[in-house]
This record gives sequence, structure tokens and C-alpha cells, in this order.
Amino acid sequence: MEGGGAQPSLQLVYQAVQALYHDPDPSGKERASCWLGELQRSVHAWEISDQLLQIRQDVESCYFAAQTMKMKIQTSFYELPTDSHASLRDSLLSHIQNLKDLSPVIVTQLALAIADLALQMASWKGCVQTLVEKYSNDVTSLPFLLEILTVLPEEVHSRSLRIGANRRTEIIEDLAYYSSTVVSLLQQDKTSSNLHEAASDCVCSALYAIENVETNLPLALQLFQGVLTLESAYHMAVAREDLDKVLNYCRVFTELCETFLDKIVCTPGQGLGDLRTLELLLICAGHPQYEVVEISFNFWYRLGEHLYKTEDAVIHSIFKAYIQRLLHALARHCQLDSDHEGVPEETDDFGEFRMRVSDLVKDLIFLVGSVECFAQLYATLKDGNPPWEVTEAVLFIMASIAKSVDQENNPTLVEVLEGVVRLPETVHTAVRYTSIELVGEMSEVVDRNPQFLDPVLGYLMKGLCDRRLASAAAKAIHNICSVCRDHMAQHFTGLLEIARSLDSFTLSPEAAVGLLKGTALVLARLPLEKIAECLSELCAVQVLALKKLLSQEPSNGLSSDPTVPLDRLAVIFRHTNPIVENGQIHPCQKVIQEIWPVLSETLNKHSADNRIVERCCRCLRFAVRCVGKGSAALLQPLVTQMVSVYRAHQHSCFLYLGSILVDEYGMEEGCRQGLLDMLQALCIPTFQLLEQPSGLQNHPDTVDDLFRLAARFIQRSPVTLLRSQVMIPILQWAIAATTLDHRDANCSVMKFLRDLVHTGVANDHEEDFELRTELIAQVLRQLGQQLVSQLLHTCCFCLPPYTLPDVAEVLWEIMQSDRATFCRWLENSLKALPKETTGGAIQVTHKQLTDFHKQVTSAEECKQVCWALRDFTRLFR
Repeated sequence: MEGGGAQPSLQLVYQAVQALYHDPDPSGKERASCWLGELQRSVHAWEISDQLLQIRQDVESCYFAAQTMKMKIQTSFYELPTDSHASLRDSLLSHIQNLKDLSPVIVTQLALAIADLALQMASWKGCVQTLVEKYSNDVTSLPFLLEILTVLPEEVHSRSLRIGANRRTEIIEDLAYYSSTVVSLLQQDKTSSNLHEAASDCVCSALYAIENVETNLPLALQLFQGVLTLESAYHMAVAREDLDKVLNYCRVFTELCETFLDKIVCTPGQGLGDLRTLELLLICAGHPQYEVVEISFNFWYRLGEHLYKTEDAVIHSIFKAYIQRLLHALARHCQLDSDHEGVPEETDDFGEFRMRVSDLVKDLIFLVGSVECFAQLYATLKDGNPPWEVTEAVLFIMASIAKSVDQENNPTLVEVLEGVVRLPETVHTAVRYTSIELVGEMSEVVDRNPQFLDPVLGYLMKGLCDRRLASAAAKAIHNICSVCRDHMAQHFTGLLEIARSLDSFTLSPEAAVGLLKGTALVLARLPLEKIAECLSELCAVQVLALKKLLSQEPSNGLSSDPTVPLDRLAVIFRHTNPIVENGQIHPCQKVIQEIWPVLSETLNKHSADNRIVERCCRCLRFAVRCVGKGSAALLQPLVTQMVSVYRAHQHSCFLYLGSILVDEYGMEEGCRQGLLDMLQALCIPTFQLLEQPSGLQNHPDTVDDLFRLAARFIQRSPVTLLRSQVMIPILQWAIAATTLDHRDANCSVMKFLRDLVHTGVANDHEEDFELRTELIAQVLRQLGQQLVSQLLHTCCFCLPPYTLPDVAEVLWEIMQSDRATFCRWLENSLKALPKETTGGAIQVTHKQLTDFHKQVTSAEECKQVCWALRDFTRLFR
């Protein structure tokens, strides 16, 4: 059906849509879906959707048509001749009017279609104004008008529409006209819930559209003044107990504060930095339902971040009172119900809310002063005799800030620790639970006052034996082990006992692993001659479990899943890091050689199971890292097994493990050829995987790990890689993978490219410098132009703005290696860019191209390249 085939009849389209939604046979659904997908890609889709929307036979066909219209306008707008734009607009507006009561999802699709058309149709001037004038006086049209006005500012920043910065500014200015109309809807008490929510969405997305207050001042001022008038409407909603409207207002107030955050911090109390905005949020924080205050958390967190960077005591003092009031409200919201039984739930909504409070308090406490806050909280417990739920909430907040309290001569800390350890077992379980968490957070106090170590451990052991408190106690013991490593060495036998009988306590998997981590940290502080024997004992339980799993028949109903012992071994290797002097044999070497056969067998048995293979690789990675060069005996058998399993099952964790081996052994002359053989063997199945349709998009982890491995080679043994057969294919894949919009994968690709080019100019005192320079020059002669063109195209059309600094670094390095050639490559790349949008608007002028070329090629620092890229790519977004 692609392109110019005959237009199918409407009858046929109806049948396909019905089959898609109602055919009981999945293969019938699948056929209908493929056929309709092809129809959507064809040029006939415009007319067919228009007819379906006109006939309005049923919800399904209208939804399909509305969705098709939106898709065509977003992706294939260029198919329409310019003189048909106006009639398309008129018919879409009449469809949304006629279908407004059929289904909200259809209204949304049509609203998106209208918004995307308005943005791309350069001839539709003042589109917002015309829409508001046409529909705002008709109550029945308001819902769909608001829907259009909500999606429009969201689509202004959409990356799928390439409308450029100029058109974007025009639309945002136009939005300023209608904002007061919408705000007035939020002041009318009689506004229905649905309309109220739509109006709130609309104001929020308009506030969100103001990326820069200065450049969008008319809209900013309109919304700022409008939203500040809503306070009395908020109080009315509270009085009526209309929680939906209360939540809507809080969303609007929060979005207002987010938009004007810079003003609030830089010019507090003046103009758009008016602190009445914060008063609105504190009024919301006083609402009895915690869901209301939770809406504003992101703003408070960002405010804290901004104030932390602005080290201005005067500004800090302005905000201190606001933060104190917020913390007061948060402590009240954290109280459990007085009839709550057992420990605080951590996984329900309220438990998650408390965790978010704890994180927020940690981020804001510097403004209030943790010493004074901790002392005030403790005073409320010491002086009054509050009910248990108040005590528990206060202990909870104290646990959040205990770590940030300055230890120097602070008697309160010691007093709190003494008081908590002496709590009777008769107090409410929740109070015991939170007090155990507090003790764990106060491990530095224990380290400074070792006389408390015995009573604290006794207190925590009691908790460990109570199934409700066991995981919290295990976490606290882990904290004490981490901080008091030297004092805990005398208790190692006790820790070993606990580790041997881990499964007899009722512990979460994380808590059990935490206990082992603590034990390993203490183990590393024992005398060297004791470490090997103790490590062997600590691993024995897990090795035994793995052996048992290998020998048993999986069919007898028992799980053959080795992930638990593997995770436990990994954590032991990861944290056993004794100080080994040069020339001494690493005490862990022998233990790891004993364990290798069991790991190797486990890896073979489960080679098809990604989850288990990943755990095995993690375990091996920490084992290799633990003993460093001491694991040389493992290298040959390990690499052989990795390559053979990877041929059959492309688990990307093998590539990651490979990068660890290159990191550890890449500098050893005798290992280099073996590591290169490993890389080449791993590349064959990897390239086959990436060559499949959408291979890069479907396997971002493989891309990430492949280029991490290649980058490690460049860092540790550049000449080995540069001389190899695999160098050019790896670089070609890197160029292809620059377009991949996946944070980690893209970061690895850019780092590899940057390190690769940098090798040609780095460490010029080393004897292989000239050889490296010549090898890099050869590689760039072959692929340099392609690389520069691809990077430029990628920035303009594929990647989000946060990746630009990485791209800038690669361009900068290429320019350092040969500025004259780079200038020519960049000029050719710029000539190849499209100059107009499909809607006929000028995307980039000749002057903008030459200015950008000049800014980049005359840059004296990398960040100037980044700024130039940022401005230039905005023209294509």
C-alpha cells in the first residue's frame, strides 16, 4: 500500500478497525494491525481519516482516524501542498466540535493534531488568539479549547516537531493573550471538577512553556499575577473539603514556584521573586492530607540545591524561617495513626511518602542548622511526655539528620544514644524500630565513644532476634561495621557466627547482603595472616550452597536458582580490601582460586539465563578487582569460557567483564595479545547482533558495554587496538551509534570517540607517541569527514540537549588533532544540512551557518564549542 497504490474503500477500513478491536483470533488482530499501519503510512490516510471523522460511525473508527491525523501531521506534514493547510485546519476544528462528547481520548488526539498543525503552519498567525475568541464564550466548547491550550505549550517543546526557535517564540507570546481567561475559570466556585482539572493542566503547561522568564515576559507576568489571586479560591476548596480542587491548586502553585525559582533565589521579595509564592506552598503544607504537600517536594528540593550553590549568608537567612515552617509541617505529616500496630510500613504509599520526607529533610537541613534542629527535636521528647506516635515521628526526623550533626563536643548526641539504648522493650514496636534506625545513623558517635560499642551491639542483637525488627537491626549493624571498622575487629568472631547462620534470622535479601558487607569491611582490618582463613570461612557457606545446587536434580521441586549465594559472594569480594604492601601475596588470592571451579560450573549450567549469568559476571568482576594482578592464573580459563558462552548467548555483561580485565591487565606486555584476541572474538557475535533491524535501538546495553571495553583498550593499550583489524569496524559502529538516544549508551560511545582522538595528542613524552599520532591520523583520514558529518546531524536531529557537552568534546578533540582539516570537514557537513522546514519556513540562514562555523573553528576552549552547538541546534528543534 506504500505510496501510490489504489485508495481502499471505507468499508474495508471499517472492517479492519473492527477486527483490530474485536477479532477473537489474535492472528486476525495482527493482520488488521499491519494493514492499518501501512494505511497510516500511505498518502491516502489524510482523506480516509477526514471521511471517517465526518461519518462518525463508531468510537473505534473515530479514534483510529483522530490518531492517524495526529500522526500524519507530526511525521508527514510535508506531503500536503501549502494551499491545503487552511482547509485541513477548518475541518479539524469542526471535527473536534462535533466529536467533543464522544470520548475524551478522541478529543485529546484531535487537540494534539490541531496543536501540531498550528505550530507547523507558518501562515496561521495568532492561532491562540483566534481559538480563544472563537470558543471561550461557549461553555460546551470550553473543555476541548482547554485541551488544545494544554497540549500546545507541551508540543512547543516537542522533539518530534522541528519548528525552530523563531516560530516557538511567536507561539509563546501568543499564549500570553489567553492566560487570564483560564485563570478566571479557576476562581469560579461553580467550575465543575473536570473543567477545573483541565484549566489547572492548562495553566501548568503554560507555566512550563516559559523556559526563560526574560524572553517570555508578557506570558510570565500574566500568569504570575493571575495565580497569586487564587489564594481565597484555595481556602474555599479546603472549606468545602473538595480534595480534587485542593490538589489542582497546589499543582498550579508549585509550577508557579518552579517557573520563577531563579527569581526567588536571586531577588527574593522583589518583583517576580515575590515570596508570596512560597507562602502559598506553606499554606498547602498545612493541609491535613499528606498528598497535598507531597506535590511541592520537587520544588523544595530544587530550591535547596540552588541555595546550596549560592553561598550567601544573607539570602540563606531570608529562607531559613520558611524552611523551619516546612520541616515543622513535615514532622507532623510523618506521624503514624495512633491505632497503628507493628512496625512502620515502608512499601505502602505513606511509607514511600516518609522516605521522600527523609530525603528532603537531608537536603534542606543545612539552611536551618542540623545541630540546633537535632537538639530542639530531642528537647520535645525529653521535656514533654508525648504520645508514642509523636515520639516515633520525632525519632524518624532525627534519624534523617543525625549524620549531618557536627560531632565536635556535642553532648546531645551522647545523651540521645544513651537514652535510646536504654529504651525498655515494652515501648511501641514502631518506636523500637525507628530508634534502631536512629542508632544505625549515629555510628560515628559510637566510633568516637567506643565505651558504647558493647551496649549498642547488645541492643541491636535483641532487635536482630525479633522478626519484625531483624532487617532494621541488620542494617544498623552494617552501618556500625562500616564506620567503626577498627573497634569492631574484636567482635569479628561474633559477626562470623551471624554470617554463618544468616538464614535463621528473618531478613530481607538487602539486609542479609548488608550484614555480609559489614562483616567483609571488618575482615579487611584483621592481621594479614588471619585474612585468608577467615575469608575462606566466610565464603564457605555460600560455596556449599552453590555446590549443592549444582549437584541436585532441578526437577525435585527445589529451586535451582543460585542468585542468592552469588550475590552474597559478590558482596564479600567487593568489600574485602585489605592493605597489601608491594611484594606481599594477596591473602584473598588462594580463596578465589578455590572458588573459581564452582563459579565456572555455575556459569556453564545457566549459560542461557541472563539474570544468573549477570550475577556470575558480577561475582567474577569483584573477585578480579579484589586481588588485581593476583588473579593472573584465572585469565586464560576465564577468557576462554567467556568467549565460548558469548558465541551462543550474547549477554552484554561479558563485554563489561572484558573491560574490567583490560583495565587490570592491559598494561602488562604479556597479556595484550590475549586481550586483543578476546576483543576480536567478542566483536564477531556483537556486530551480528547490531546488524539486525533496529539492532542499536534494541540492544543499548550491548552498545554501552562494547564501547566501554573499546575505551578501556584505548586507555590501557592504544597501539594494540589501533594496529588491529577490528579498529575500523569498531569506529564505524561508533559513528552509527552516535544517533542512539539512550543516556548510558550514548555516553560510552562519546567517551570512546573522545579518548580515541585524544590519544593522538596525549602523553607526548612517551616513546610510542609518534606511532600513536600517525595511527590516529590514518584512522581519521579514512573516517574523519563521516564522523564530523554524523555528529553534526546527530546534534540537530537525534539527540536531546543534555548530550551536547559530550559531542562538543569529541569535536574539540578532532579540531586539536588537525584544525585546518577539521575546518574543511565542518564546512562540508554544514552544507549538507536542510535549510527549510517542510512547512516552508526558513530553518537556518546562510549567515547563521557561517557564524556557527566561525564560532566553532575559532574557539579557544571546549565550552565555547558547546555554547555554539547549543544555540545552533535550537534552530532545528
